[in-house]
Amino acid sequence: KVDAFVPTVEDDIRNEGNTLALIGRLKPGVSVAQSQVEAKTLFPKFYWSKKYPDSVGNYTARPFELKQYVSGKLRRSLIVLWSAVGLILLIVCVNLSNLLLARAAARSKEFALRSALGAGRVRLVRQLLTESLVLAGMGAVLGLGLAFAITSYLAHQGSLALPLLSSVKVDGAALLWTLAISVGTALLFGLLPGLKMSSNNLQDALKDTGQGMSDGKSHERLRSVLVISEVALACVLLIGAGLMLRSFLRVLDVDLGFQPATAAAIKMDYNDGGKTAKRNAIFEEAIRRVSAIPGVEAAGISDNLPLERNRGWGGPRAKGKVYRKGEVPGAFVYIVSPGYVRAMGMRLRGRDFTWQDDMKGESTVILNERAANFVAPGEDAVGKMVLIGNNEARVIGVVADVHETNVEGKAGEQMYLPTMRDEWGPDGAELVVRTKLPPAQLAGSVMRTLRELNPNQAAVEFRPIQGIVDRAVSPRRFFVMLVGTFAGLGLILASLGIYGVISYSVTRRTQEIGIRMALGATPGRVQMSVLSKTLGLAAMGIGVGAVASIVVANLIASMLFGTTPTDPITFVVMVVLLGSVAALAGYVPARRASRINPMVALRNN
Repeated sequence: KVDAFVPTVEDDIRNEGNTLALIGRLKPGVSVAQSQVEAKTLFPKFYWSKKYPDSVGNYTARPFELKQYVSGKLRRSLIVLWSAVGLILLIVCVNLSNLLLARAAARSKEFALRSALGAGRVRLVRQLLTESLVLAGMGAVLGLGLAFAITSYLAHQGSLALPLLSSVKVDGAALLWTLAISVGTALLFGLLPGLKMSSNNLQDALKDTGQGMSDGKSHERLRSVLVISEVALACVLLIGAGLMLRSFLRVLDVDLGFQPATAAAIKMDYNDGGKTAKRNAIFEEAIRRVSAIPGVEAAGISDNLPLERNRGWGGPRAKGKVYRKGEVPGAFVYIVSPGYVRAMGMRLRGRDFTWQDDMKGESTVILNERAANFVAPGEDAVGKMVLIGNNEARVIGVVADVHETNVEGKAGEQMYLPTMRDEWGPDGAELVVRTKLPPAQLAGSVMRTLRELNPNQAAVEFRPIQGIVDRAVSPRRFFVMLVGTFAGLGLILASLGIYGVISYSVTRRTQEIGIRMALGATPGRVQMSVLSKTLGLAAMGIGVGAVASIVVANLIASMLFGTTPTDPITFVVMVVLLGSVAALAGYVPARRASRINPMVALRNN
């Protein structure tokens, strides 16, 4: 959201830190690689190299496409989603083929009679293709309706940190793609049953499929292969979703370096006229009054919050030590008030800033563990003097590493500077409050307090810090949710496929089962024979799927976090889950088979 555009003031940008981004549009026919060559030549000659000689050699240019910056990080995730959708489509198509094969087998006499009466092979294939097209068309219409509803809902979800999400919609391209997929799958998977049935020998068809007799072996083998295929595809989906779920749980367990629960932040407006003393008085009074509100445990101010907007300066250097060019890493900078460390729930060794750490005394700084290890490797950095730019500062405390840009990456060097110093002017103010109450209950009280100090305080959102963390992990949560949903659909479809094939087999073998029971087969034995067939198909599908899952897991290894592609727990849990669902799908027809009355089965033949 942009309220207004204002021209840049280069000196202000330099003081704020490395926050400047250059955006250009290439001339027609010019590639990014060509712009890279020119940038290397022109960038050092920019005017600030002359105005600020100390910056010469510290900045380089690395042009890349804006599209890559906006959505490039999502490319792998979108490919995984496309693959998951493709697997679901394959499972659906396998089910459709199985359904049409079963229907065609049951209607083999009908097709044989049609052929005997003069219907050509093309006519028979066309009839089955028409049926599959009707099924695919009805599914496409239902799917488009769901797609309209879901995309409309997602477009208004500001809690998801996904670029251009608000522009997602079902457009003409999506409609054409849906039409192509529907027609293509109907033709491809409806053609197999049509060719199968139209190629049957008339006499064999009439003898092979009589009412109550077993289906032709070729039909049964084909349907079994299809069931094994969809179980294998479901296994790949389940294990992939399980690995991503395990990764997401590991992300949630990451030590952020602060405690987001029961803390909230609000952007605070103030007018200090550029005077440090006036700013300090405003900040101190605001923190004092907010801290007096019942339920508030701590309050503090920072110009930036972790996992949101950040900026970098040249990192701290140990006083008296000479560094090679490029050896000193940059550091993330936070200009904070006393109380901020406690309000954020950060672990501190040493002491926090006080309002007495003002411009009259020596400069002070708090470092994170990583920065402290750089300036004082193997030693305690607390109490040591460091250089920040050309200024000296004493390290008064060391805090745990905070994840400043994302939850999954490693924390960089960080330094926390006091708001009370002239040389460390803050870039805005975020008032952070730690409370025993739900943040929503304090919003009104905090806003009234701020408006007592500044009647021009804008009505801005009182944001839970946990909400900021949740938004930072929202892309992974969103993709895990989608892949998990697809895996659940795959599991349901596979179980329906197993149930359909076994149930149909029991129905077609009613007379055979009746004869076996009449000859002494017990209901338990009949039930076990049906279940053994079910578990046999499921075991073969799971075996193929597990091998394929290892290959797929290695392909998505870069998307996993704290989880190996061959995580044994995930494989075992998902295989057991799929096997259990398959057994349940086969149990219902097996139980029905064991209750067949031999006399009724033989009488109805």
